Amino acid sequence: YALEVCNAVLRVWEPSRERKVIINLPTTVENAMPHVFASQVEYMSKHLYNREHVLLSLHPHNDRGSGVSDAELGILAGADRIEGTLFGNGERTGNVDIITVAMNMYSQGVDPGLDFSNMSEISETYERLTRMQVSPRQPYAGELVFTAFSGSHQDAIAKGMAWREEKQCQTWSVPYLPLDPKDVGRRYETDVIRINSQSGKGGVAFVMDTFYGFKLPRGMHKEFADMIQKIAERQGEVAPEQIMEEFKKNYLERKEPMHFRKCRITDTETGDGEFATLAKVTYSDHGIEKTFEGVGNGPIDAVQRGMEDALGIQIKVLDYSEHALASGSGAEAASYIHLVDQVTGKATYGVGISSNITRASLRGIFSAVNRLFY
Repeated sequence: YALEVCNAVLRVWEPSRERKVIINLPTTVENAMPHVFASQVEYMSKHLYNREHVLLSLHPHNDRGSGVSDAELGILAGADRIEGTLFGNGERTGNVDIITVAMNMYSQGVDPGLDFSNMSEISETYERLTRMQVSPRQPYAGELVFTAFSGSHQDAIAKGMAWREEKQCQTWSVPYLPLDPKDVGRRYETDVIRINSQSGKGGVAFVMDTFYGFKLPRGMHKEFADMIQKIAERQGEVAPEQIMEEFKKNYLERKEPMHFRKCRITDTETGDGEFATLAKVTYSDHGIEKTFEGVGNGPIDAVQRGMEDALGIQIKVLDYSEHALASGSGAEAASYIHLVDQVTGKATYGVGISSNITRASLRGIFSAVNRLFY
């Protein structure tokens, strides 16, 4: 009957290429499921009189929560045009959210011809003018839409971001993020990963890398994440600034009671004439300045041996890594030392930073010793 009425009017109006007619098909309370509505749209599209001069338009409401699917399937069924509203504002449960429809098209490689590069500004303007709020879970625009709290999601996102950087990938391929948040004006640093009691080791490592440039060794992820987990269980979400404060307190500022002061590194020889490194270290022990010497196959090995003799401990470096914290000639280096107490089997990490990589490494050893024994 709707087709009969539309065709009767079209025969009177006789639309042309210069004077097209809009035929609007609403799904007002969504009586039909989306695929059925799409079949109705297809039927109308195939049988409308003078179809090439008709703009077939859809007007989906959202009474059963199917506004977006009605719109998308209707487009695939032959519709030329969609009527919608910002954030679904409209009667009853609202009309279709034009932002969600457009962004869904964008994420599938179809340019909707609309500019959403600053989604936050759109949301703020909408809230100011309508005095309504955009839900934190609103697709594409909500405050939490790109935010992962789950540990497994955070780990997958962090790995995906690292993979894209390593491969210099030009297409978007990060798990759990349907599009690049930067495309809608969001930031990785504040929007992608936030830490609470559900978060895991990957999320904490992502924050340390993205915010502060510390690329924690994989073995260190759990050790540090466990510290943040205890805070999250007490207070809920943990801000990046607090995560960094804990990192400083537990690693960078672990300078007591053994505080590294300075070291002189020189070449020497062993008794059998082999090349070796001599380290002369000055340090404070509970505030009292002391020195020790050690000989090894490099600065770290030499300091480790000298420290064992001076402190009466048995330690072994399990792993060592380093990286620059920033670019440029004055950049600081971060050094990570994985140290084990060979008597108890207890192991931990120490971290040191300095513009001199050797000094950063030695600070890392002292950090680890303070964590292991004091």
